[in-house]
Amino acid sequence: MKILFAASEIAPLTKVGGLADVVRSLPAELTKMGHQVRVLVPKYGFVDYSSYRAVTVIRDLIVFSLKEYRKITLEQIVLDEVPVYLLSSDVFSRSETVYGGDEVEKFWAFCDCVSQSLPYLGWKPEIVHCHDWHTALLPLLLRTGKYDCRTVFTIHNLKYQGNFDDRILYRSDINRYWFGQVAGMADLPWNLIVQGILWSHVINTVSENFAREILTAEYGCGMQAFIEFRKSSLFGIINGVGYDEYDPGSDPLIEANYNSENTTGKAVNKLKLLTTAGWKPRPEAPLVGMVSRLDEQKGMDIIINALPEVIKSTGARFVFLGRGKEYYEEALLQLESRYPDNVRAYITYDNARAHLVYAGSDLFLMPSLWEPCGLGQMIAMHYGTLPVVRNTGGLADTVRNLSSDLKQGTGFVFSEYSAKALAFTLKKAAEVFSNKTAWQRTIKRVMELDFSWQTSAQRYETLYKRALELKIDGPV
Repeated sequence: MKILFAASEIAPLTKVGGLADVVRSLPAELTKMGHQVRVLVPKYGFVDYSSYRAVTVIRDLIVFSLKEYRKITLEQIVLDEVPVYLLSSDVFSRSETVYGGDEVEKFWAFCDCVSQSLPYLGWKPEIVHCHDWHTALLPLLLRTGKYDCRTVFTIHNLKYQGNFDDRILYRSDINRYWFGQVAGMADLPWNLIVQGILWSHVINTVSENFAREILTAEYGCGMQAFIEFRKSSLFGIINGVGYDEYDPGSDPLIEANYNSENTTGKAVNKLKLLTTAGWKPRPEAPLVGMVSRLDEQKGMDIIINALPEVIKSTGARFVFLGRGKEYYEEALLQLESRYPDNVRAYITYDNARAHLVYAGSDLFLMPSLWEPCGLGQMIAMHYGTLPVVRNTGGLADTVRNLSSDLKQGTGFVFSEYSAKALAFTLKKAAEVFSNKTAWQRTIKRVMELDFSWQTSAQRYETLYKRALELKIDGPV
């Protein structure tokens, strides 16, 4: 099959979140399976592309978008043997970040530019795979433009929807699509993601459990009625982990390599992580790591409230790495000041340090309020670091609560979103950690789980075939 990915970011060029990892790793795996896969992303002005050899594919094409004529150029580079198109236009070149600013106009224009440039690629995709609200207009534009392809729309994070007002809507040639009714419902909300839900041939989200959750008011973010309308075309496929980058047996960014057969190197990484934090070893105390965006979605509220009790009861140490909302950054720094021998907060994103946190921690903290998929818990398990998670979204699909004898299960799971429940679970994990023989046996078993992209890519292959079998011309 010929498959084109359209997205706002791709690692390592523009990595903001997990979306960038998916857009890099999934096309590479599909290419190994024999498919022709290419990726199309904006060329941002703040990124240095000089180390990549670029070939011009389309030069100075005039595109009409939002009542403006825009000149675009398309260049091609190669990442992991996958051709990647970089779409240049002034709306992207003046961007200082991937998101923020006038982002709705930027990605609305991106969808217009992609749809109008496809006939000039010299290569015709059968599937256009769109990701999140940034590309949600593409299914509508391609269907109404009579472009002969099928579209797959993946929802990575339903909270972010591309909301706008009438100032941009009336600059568009497709404003009429916001004033119809769907199955007797009221006028469509003024956001971009609703059009991706309604016009794509097939919809999926990034875990089976989250696909069920977004049908409810609690997790549907106001889109549940429209998703229910498309329920028969909705699927859940868990993301994979790129083991080329995240493999403790070959990872060049950690202090010592190790595998499930010989885990001695893990202790070396723990010592390095402790030393870097300025701490002396304390064998009886578990080391808990967290690599995350710092906001309410990731459970920061209950973490901050639970830590004092957990530290007092267990002596556990916590290493945090990430950036996010200023309130949570400051709260972690205050905890570090209050508990200098138990809390270290690195308010930054450092890829090398992130790998060390995965390798050197005993436990990985991920008590999310909601989590469409999550990669951190799967990476951590591959490094022999047992996750502490809330039973939601993709966390529920990938982490099973450990049995009392530790012979079954893969981590520590709780359901109630509260500091009390998190503290109870962390204290339980610290108690289990004291049984070093059983702990070592457990981490070896967990390290052998396979969360690679291979299985997920096969499921996407099935999804693409399903989309190709559909015969739909108008709106669904």
